[in-house]
Amino acid sequence: MRKLISSLLAVIFIVSLAVIPASAETWRSNQQRNINGIDYEFWADNGGGTMTITGNSSNGSFNCEWNNINNILFRSGRKWNSRNQTHSQIGQITMNYNVSTWNVSGNSYLCVYGWTVDPLVEWYIIETYGSYKPSGNASRLGTVTIDGGTYELYRTTRNNQPSILGTRTFDQYWSIRTSGRRSGSINVSAHFRAWENVGLRMGNLTEVALTVEGWQNRGNATVSQMNLSVGGSSSGGGTTTTQPPANNNNNNTSSGGGTTTSNGVTRVTAQSMTKAGQYTGNISSPFNGVRLYANDDRVSFNQNFANNSHTFTLRGRSDTARDAAVRLEIGGTNSGTFTFSGTTVTNRALTVAHNRGGQNNVGITLRRVNDTNVSNADIEWLEIAAASGGTTTTQPPATTQPPANNNNNNNNTTTSSAATRVNAQSMTKAGSWTGNISSPFQGVALYGNDDRVSFNQNFANNRHTFTLRGASGDSSRAADVRLEIGGTNSGTFNLSGTSAQDRSITVSHNRGGQNNVAITLRRINDTGGANHNALIQYLEIRAA
Repeated sequence: MRKLISSLLAVIFIVSLAVIPASAETWRSNQQRNINGIDYEFWADNGGGTMTITGNSSNGSFNCEWNNINNILFRSGRKWNSRNQTHSQIGQITMNYNVSTWNVSGNSYLCVYGWTVDPLVEWYIIETYGSYKPSGNASRLGTVTIDGGTYELYRTTRNNQPSILGTRTFDQYWSIRTSGRRSGSINVSAHFRAWENVGLRMGNLTEVALTVEGWQNRGNATVSQMNLSVGGSSSGGGTTTTQPPANNNNNNTSSGGGTTTSNGVTRVTAQSMTKAGQYTGNISSPFNGVRLYANDDRVSFNQNFANNSHTFTLRGRSDTARDAAVRLEIGGTNSGTFTFSGTTVTNRALTVAHNRGGQNNVGITLRRVNDTNVSNADIEWLEIAAASGGTTTTQPPATTQPPANNNNNNNNTTTSSAATRVNAQSMTKAGSWTGNISSPFQGVALYGNDDRVSFNQNFANNRHTFTLRGASGDSSRAADVRLEIGGTNSGTFNLSGTSAQDRSITVSHNRGGQNNVAITLRRINDTGGANHNALIQYLEIRAA
């Protein structure tokens, strides 16, 4: 009996050590364990390192050092082993951290790190890094300001590499702070939403951890604090109450907050409008306004009209060098598109004959359209002024401009013996990843299958030669772009090599005499990889 009691006491003592260490413990090989409610993990694929979990392990602290390694990670945070909840189902996630020692050489990251499943994604919120920017040569998807810092957003792909599900091919999502830091508060959920806003899908969350990672280098670090807050409503988005429009010249307001405009001007601030959509939210820079992050983000209000024709002037900008388009809807009718190019705040105007004169509480909506995950629309206010005898002047869809270098004056030009050149950046963009590029030429990148650009064309003849100027983003693999005329597959341009080149297809399409025929350039046969992209500069059409 005495021997049995001694054995039981020994087991209890060992279990107690495993749960609440009385002093520091050091790991020198791969392992993971929950200690005082914190999930700690040491992982290395090759080489030597140590992770020392301090006696005050309840605040996520640890010391680590490494040398002569290939890849090594030290982390403390929280794991969701059930892997059956998205971040929005889990709730708001915020981390406060402090790294008091950071002595690294070469390629190292200090980051918040984790994985999702369905889809399998390895994600990083990089707070500081060593000699190598982890996004490599990937194209930037956008930028976001979170916790007072600017982060650049990227996606890369790992082929047949280790993952939490074994050796797999998977995407990596990156949010990289432009000015490094080693302490502060991180709104982790805001980064998840930022990725989703540029079209990156987040699956079921498996972990969130403060992580020190080394690649083929040496170093040491001391994490003195990692406190993780989980649960509650995620911030951002939501709906605000409509207030009466500001700075208008009429006092006749309807119950819905609209004002009757005649010869005066009504200005409605964006922040006073009703917000809807998945991501819509207020901003304070470069002005007090509203940001429309993604397609169908929108703001609205009600308006009384005395006349049938008005000029609508929207003040705003794109938050990147790429175009951002906002559609004007009057009483639910598409009444034109405001297109902002670049980050300079500008005014864009549409004159519309809407035939709503004498009607009250007409719904006015500003809706984000043609989002290709490379820009957001920032809007400050909308002004409405009566236009005498105005007619509807609807701008073309976002990023669509009249074809360049043509010999006719129609926006959609009839080609006969002359050639029409349509710049890729002037075409309408669609698909998950499509975006403008500035190198190796001003053009458009089609990153994945079904990424596409399109425009409408008038044809006088039944047979034309189509010449596409472009390149592949991968020197070792060609990129295919399909030509579609009126929805019909009309051939494939094969772009090989990273230098601009011309590829031609002659097509008998039997569309002679038809106007507004849809021309689409669609990415096909993409086999994955960070650089296997189709880069296109322009399409020329010449009668054959």
